[in-house]
Amino acid sequence: MKKKKDFRSGCKLVVLNVFFTVLCLVVLVPILYALSVSFSGKGAALSGGLSLLPENPTLENYRTILFDKPFLLWLKNSALLSVGTIAVAMFCAIPAAYAASRWRFAGRTSMLRMLLVLNAFPQVLSLFALFRVLKMTGLLNAHAGLIMIYAGSMCVFAIWNLKGYFDTIPRSIEEAARMDGAGDLSLIARVVLPLARPAIIVTCVMVLITVWNEYLFATTFLLDKNAYSLAGGLYQLQSNDYSRNWSVFTAASMLSTLPILLVFFKVQKYMVSGLTAGGVKE
Repeated sequence: MKKKKDFRSGCKLVVLNVFFTVLCLVVLVPILYALSVSFSGKGAALSGGLSLLPENPTLENYRTILFDKPFLLWLKNSALLSVGTIAVAMFCAIPAAYAASRWRFAGRTSMLRMLLVLNAFPQVLSLFALFRVLKMTGLLNAHAGLIMIYAGSMCVFAIWNLKGYFDTIPRSIEEAARMDGAGDLSLIARVVLPLARPAIIVTCVMVLITVWNEYLFATTFLLDKNAYSLAGGLYQLQSNDYSRNWSVFTAASMLSTLPILLVFFKVQKYMVSGLTAGGVKE
């Protein structure tokens, strides 16, 4: 009987592994095709066949996007937006999440729920209002204005994710630190933040990915070509019907994903613990 159970468990495991392997391969097909087009000539994307290997491999598309187009400027602008948003959002979210986790004050639950309700509205509904606000304050076409918008929207996710992780930290650790003479700031800086490092890193990565890929606000509020982020720059590559070059576009897309991949591989050991612990229900 035990052998039969082991055999069935082994068969189920093999079937699951085969299923997920096939699923991963299917998901990778568009990415591999885009990679193939990025190494192909100008008309490769318009050809009738679907080939995952370029017929005449060339690096001309990558040379064009790096030296003939302001790709590095777009990359720098996206990095500035991402780092600025992470700094502002985390500066506001960490103390707010800690206060929501540890303190019991009137309206605490209602405030957290209200944040979720406000964040549930589609971004396009606030587009005109934000445009008017940025224009009146002189922040239209400025990275600072866009950072404020991004940070405001990402704070809700950051607060909820960090609060869930703070809830898992035993209060006894903080009480022991207080008995040793630690004040509030010292307690947070030396005890709470090191313990919450996985959640903080994961939250920063999620904010980074969101800002890096954001398209709607970036193409609406950044009108100067010198202020374009990667989203606006890639849009400009394809904005003219007579000069579209899908090979150059896919080369730029491949290059734009490299920083995110590098960051993800660097912090992947924190991803599971940071996301699962952040989902603990109080």
